[in-house]
Amino acid sequence: MNEELQQILKTLRLWGLLAQWDELLAQAQRGRFSHERLLKQVVEAEYRLQSEKARLLRRKRAHLPELFEIETFPFARQPKLDRQRVLSLYTSFDYMTKHRNIVWLGRTGCGKTGLATGFLLQALDRGYRGYFIPFAELVAELYRSVADHSERQVLRKYAAYDCLLIDELGYAEVEPVQVGLFFTLMQKRYKTKTTLLTSNLGFRDWGSFLKNTQLTGALLDRLTETSYVFNMKDCRGLRPSLEDGEDAPA
Repeated sequence: MNEELQQILKTLRLWGLLAQWDELLAQAQRGRFSHERLLKQVVEAEYRLQSEKARLLRRKRAHLPELFEIETFPFARQPKLDRQRVLSLYTSFDYMTKHRNIVWLGRTGCGKTGLATGFLLQALDRGYRGYFIPFAELVAELYRSVADHSERQVLRKYAAYDCLLIDELGYAEVEPVQVGLFFTLMQKRYKTKTTLLTSNLGFRDWGSFLKNTQLTGALLDRLTETSYVFNMKDCRGLRPSLEDGEDAPA
């Protein structure tokens, strides 16, 4: 490859073709490829490379603290969880295609975050934009936005994600303005985007920390209408396994 062609490929950011040029030509010569087949081979190789780079970038930008894959979830150690229902929902993928939410309720350490992360990772790997944020961080950012009058921009940012994972709803004291902004965000995502929620509280306890009966009722109405709910209150904690040197989802 001459320097002029190298520069052209760099300008076009065709890094895969640049790196595999000689290999592709040699493969074409060995296989006696037609011009059409050679071009198809080149384009497909570049597409695979660019797709993989984009997938990894989506994962990086999702702000996930840990990459818990659904295939590694310890279902055997959580016998009271409906494994078939979880995997059926995961496989069908209609939580994304139909803009349905998923809510996991249960004690700390029973695997809620690990499961939610697995579903978010699948969405990212299939080309959707997603983000992970703890509930406490989300409401804190919403509260700060009031001070500098950036509520609209912050709400627009979180409303735009195809799949938003809000982790551990219920672990933060919230002010009325935060509750109002959180409800506004959920309303913007209602039936248009997918939201994954985990909470250590059952639905009947949400009013105690949101401190707004009317908004809590409206939020629960929308969630129960458009969400798959996994009640893991009877599931045991998985945290003790960490003492044995094993990783376990939260």
